[in-house]
Amino acid sequence: MAEPAAPDAVLPAPLDAASQVLVARYLDHVRVEKRLAERTVALYTLDLHKLGAHAQQAGLALTAVHTAHIRRWAAQMRAAGRSARGIALILSGWRGFYTWLGREGLVASNPVQDVRAPKAAKPLPKALGVEDAVQLASHQQASNDPWLEARDAAIVELLYGCGLRVGELVGLDVLASADARGWVDLQSGDAHVLGKGGKRRSVPVGRQAAAALARWLALRSTAPAGYTTMAARAAGKDADGQRAASTALFVGRNGTRLSAQAIWQRLRQRSQQAGLATPVHPHMLRHSFASHVLQSSSDLRAVQELLGHANITTTQVYTRLDFQHLAKAYDAAHPRAKKQ
Repeated sequence: MAEPAAPDAVLPAPLDAASQVLVARYLDHVRVEKRLAERTVALYTLDLHKLGAHAQQAGLALTAVHTAHIRRWAAQMRAAGRSARGIALILSGWRGFYTWLGREGLVASNPVQDVRAPKAAKPLPKALGVEDAVQLASHQQASNDPWLEARDAAIVELLYGCGLRVGELVGLDVLASADARGWVDLQSGDAHVLGKGGKRRSVPVGRQAAAALARWLALRSTAPAGYTTMAARAAGKDADGQRAASTALFVGRNGTRLSAQAIWQRLRQRSQQAGLATPVHPHMLRHSFASHVLQSSSDLRAVQELLGHANITTTQVYTRLDFQHLAKAYDAAHPRAKKQ
């Protein structure tokens, strides 16, 4: 599943009691047994509430839904302006739900099994050009807050230099431990992260990223005046019930582990300060990392390993970006491509 922004939509009308029980059991299943990310579980929650709302309007229990109903609701979503990709993601969530209901013996067949979303052109990942990516990574903000500048510079270097997902980045701890989701070993030059599906992988940390991280670590525990000190929070937990903030590699002004949303905001602001025309988000730097490594090496398998993709077909989308880059170079350089 793709990595969309965290859902902020309001849930539809509450489900009836029977539907609430089924949906809660299924969400526990995908969270505990399938070990899906909380982000994905949150999206599934929204999609299943949409399904429940449709069923309630039709006077149906969730277990009484048929293929004709699913087709009608998909058509209604399309008529309401939802994108083909959005409908495909919703249908995928519904399909998984009914597959589980079938295994539980609660439905005889999966009503979503033969329903397909409208076809849509596959969009290319949004990646920065090499010059723009280097401009962002090299940007140094004239700031009265060297602590904040060192932190944000290290964040950019790790996202672009290692191709990390934002969830992998925020999960990094200062030191390796049995409880750590991830950490960076500067001595060996590796970042150890917990990726999708609970899969661990190691990626090399480049010279520039290692230097930026070393600068941040030297300042991290010396928060400026007005910041909550690390020591004050060392024995407690974050407001979200996370591990003590003193273990987090990247922390905010109040000493708690930096959130994905905060990184989105800081990166967008930093890209504007660096003079880039396009606002940058974390996954754009991951796309840029993959595209630029592939352009330089042409080693698709290596890029697959670095990104932590289970299937190489997921990585192959970057070959389209690479071809696009070559096509532009051809148009700019070949005598027969130039306009007379």
